[in-house]
Amino acid sequence: MFPLSDINPTHRFPIATIGLIGINVAVYFLFQATLNEREAYLLATNWAAVPAEISRGIGPEQTLDIFRAMFMHGSLTHLLGNMLYLWIFGDNLEDRLGIPLYLAFYFACGIAATLAQVMVDPASQIPMLGASGAIAGVLGGYLIMFPGVRVRGLVILGFFVQVAEVPAIVVLGLWFVLQVVNGLGAAGMLAGGGVAWFAHIGGFLAGVVLIVILMRIVPQPAVPQRREWLYDRYDRTRGRGAWW
Repeated sequence: MFPLSDINPTHRFPIATIGLIGINVAVYFLFQATLNEREAYLLATNWAAVPAEISRGIGPEQTLDIFRAMFMHGSLTHLLGNMLYLWIFGDNLEDRLGIPLYLAFYFACGIAATLAQVMVDPASQIPMLGASGAIAGVLGGYLIMFPGVRVRGLVILGFFVQVAEVPAIVVLGLWFVLQVVNGLGAAGMLAGGGVAWFAHIGGFLAGVVLIVILMRIVPQPAVPQRREWLYDRYDRTRGRGAWW
């Protein structure tokens, strides 16, 4: 299923989510899109996260590389896919956590994703770049917080294409299973590069664990009075209850 939107209204304008999307888009078009293949590789080697360097020790330079890598992408398709998922699922986490905690959650998941890939292939010289690991954490957090929310997307089976609404637990659960299957399938070919499947897995699991912890230590936030007409369908699909 290719997600298009979720039926999950927010109370606040998603400033942080839009800011993250804006920075990612700006970095790609201002610094990466105009580079040739050799220049792009040199930029990734010098600025992105390289497992072999991180596995030797994490100092200030390696830490900076991990953060820079979260805003770099290997292609326009890579960028657009990541930003679509962040736009669909990130705004609701920001709405519930608040901007500071949401950003801390996002970057913590990105760091965990990088370290997961490094643990699997510590000798790799291939640069890691992309927001996928951090966004995988957002997906994991969303799965725990909003499992019953309906996600609208395209179901594609050969020539058959239809718009359908499916619970988030199904959409995101299948997404995670796909990452695990692909990760296990690629385990013997890690040196060849490609998708950092274990970064996706590590980021997703980090998001699940962090949200479970936050559910127990962060009080329910005060939210503005809601507009009943906007929430009518939301309540029918998810049910009234606590914000978690």
